[in-house]
Amino acid sequence: MLKYVIIGSASLALVGTAVAADLPHPQPVVQTGPVGKFPVGKTPVGKYPVGKAPVVTTRG
Repeated sequence: MLKYVIIGSASLALVGTAVAADLPHPQPVVQTGPVGKFPVGKTPVGKYPVGKAPVVTTRG
């Protein structure tokens, strides 16, 4: 009899986790930036020379 109680409770626990996994979860709202605004953290591609920084010399 104890074997049936253990099997039954394990089955109910497995079904309970499967049902909980199927419940809908709130998703974050995707916000689009306003048109014409520069995205934060991104540099415009091709505007700056890559690896060609101006040479700065100090006389001392």
